[in-house]
Amino acid sequence: MVRRYLELLFLLAMLLIIPQSIMAAISTTQTVTYEIQAINEIGVSGDPGALIINSATSGGAPVPVSDNTTTYSITTNQPGATITGAIDTAMPANTTLTITLAAPTGGTSAGAQALSTTAATLATCVAAVSESGLTITYQFSATSAAGVIESAQKTVTLTVVP
Repeated sequence: MVRRYLELLFLLAMLLIIPQSIMAAISTTQTVTYEIQAINEIGVSGDPGALIINSATSGGAPVPVSDNTTTYSITTNQPGATITGAIDTAMPANTTLTITLAAPTGGTSAGAQALSTTAATLATCVAAVSESGLTITYQFSATSAAGVIESAQKTVTLTVVP
């Protein structure tokens, strides 16, 4: 009987020891490193239609033309970011190309801004934002002194500045 008692005691001890060793054998740890870097992305839906001035009122300046068929999207995780815009080469004498960006949620539009080779502030983002479908409006105007200008193109660059 003592032998049976010792066998039972041994078996009980093994049952208590074995699960602890099994559990210890399958545990491990890892260190996870993480970071969020500055994100400043902007994109456009396409090119606007041609801006063609072809009329004026008698005694007045040519009638400006506009296009608001394109949109932009923006993602920035930096509150206070601004959107700037510039063109690749200067506009012909006596002509002006302006751009107006709809403001992102919580942001502010700078209204109509004449585009030049120097970047102009077009909108500010008060908070971090991820938004799309924001309207871009272009307007092309000229004085009579501009004369006749052949069809030409300008590359407009929009930039998110932190």
